[in-house]
Amino acid sequence: MRLFAAVLPPAGAVGELAAAVERLRALPGAGELRWTGRAGWHVTLAFLGEVEDRLLPGLTERLGRAARRTEPFALRVHGGGHFGDRALWAGAAGGLDELRLLAERSGAAARRAGVPMDEHRPYHPHLTLARARGGTALAPFARALDGFDGTGWEVTELVLVRSLLPAGGVPGERPRYEAVARRPLGKGRREDPGDGSAGSGR
Repeated sequence: MRLFAAVLPPAGAVGELAAAVERLRALPGAGELRWTGRAGWHVTLAFLGEVEDRLLPGLTERLGRAARRTEPFALRVHGGGHFGDRALWAGAAGGLDELRLLAERSGAAARRAGVPMDEHRPYHPHLTLARARGGTALAPFARALDGFDGTGWEVTELVLVRSLLPAGGVPGERPRYEAVARRPLGKGRREDPGDGSAGSGR
């Protein structure tokens, strides 16, 4: 299965960002972008790619340890930017040191569980909002997010998410996401082993 570890923003933060994105979608050229939609917004900690089912128990156990070693921290959606002419994103602010540490621990946990990981890259926390096609300039959209500063929330869990890629060939169809496991941050917090859904794609 195709997996990644992530922080999922709460409904309030998603709603604020959705209002900002609606304004972006009124800008010239917005129709040329593939917008992810609120169900696909998440802050990736570690992208694991295809993971064999047999590795899942060890992976969730090690991610649980990584989560317990990290205390809850504050985060908010803040500003935006773009990766070249490929992707438009919203940024993050608040406990970025804690977020980066959790990302490092998540990647290390996956490696120790036997998941082959890509080479280490500098961690850049973000929520992908749109992907470009046809060379649409993304800088005007990123500038329009300069003043955006969402309400903060406390990150209290690490979520292991399964990505289900579109298979129907329907134009505009988006990936679906489901939570495979949720692991609470900090010592002394109760784990939820359950296969709680992340919705159609947080």
